Amino acid sequence: MAGSSSPSAVRVGVLFPDLLGTYGDGGNATVLTQRLHWRGIPTEVVTVAGGDIAPDSCDVYLVGGGEDGPQTQAARELIESRALHRAVDRGAAVLAVCAGMQILGHRFPDATGADRTGLGLLDCETVRVDRPRAVGELLTPTAGVTGPDGVHHDLGVLTGFENHAGRTVVGGGAQRLGAVEVGEGNGDGSEGVVVGRVVGTYLHGPVLARNPRLADLLLGWVVGPDALGPLDDHEVEALRADRVRAARAGELAPRRSWRDLLRRS
Repeated sequence: MAGSSSPSAVRVGVLFPDLLGTYGDGGNATVLTQRLHWRGIPTEVVTVAGGDIAPDSCDVYLVGGGEDGPQTQAARELIESRALHRAVDRGAAVLAVCAGMQILGHRFPDATGADRTGLGLLDCETVRVDRPRAVGELLTPTAGVTGPDGVHHDLGVLTGFENHAGRTVVGGGAQRLGAVEVGEGNGDGSEGVVVGRVVGTYLHGPVLARNPRLADLLLGWVVGPDALGPLDDHEVEALRADRVRAARAGELAPRRSWRDLLRRS
């Protein structure tokens, strides 16, 4: 792959896990590299800490979730370097989760509620709303993405959990991953934002561990779909089915304080 010390290796860039690693989203890198390893495709993980300059030569980038202060710092550093912009321009894939998705949009609120400028790689903006945090399981009954080549990819059910306070307004230049059955997602009945090979989602879990089709979508954009032979995911699918059932039955709903219950009423 381009820029790699091993030309055939897929470079997975993990951006600022010390700033945006609150909910275990770094596990998405493990999922991508393992699914490539099982197929005999070499990988290289490039971890970029806060304060370091991100390379623009990775094949797929992962941006996780985090708190308001670190989120603002991460956005500032990526805007200044424009490394992610250059990588996307040459065809790199990006998965941005929660705070990561918010900073890839046009604007997002900081800890004080003031608007901050995002990277503009996703056609969306996030606003603060007067409601309890969206906390708990997040489920879309069906999901899909039409890639830059015009091919539609069926992702099936998407499952994970969310923990965020903002509402994300999706613009006309973006796709949504799917409609929400359980949880809040973007806040308008939809979940996720997709532009080209840039995918944003509120799903933690890590999202790629709970949704292997989404992992293979990102990898297919990098290595080509013909390079991805089938894998035996029956154990993952059994766990997914149990999570989907429990989410629909309300068994995974968080316990709310009386203040939250009053605000919802």
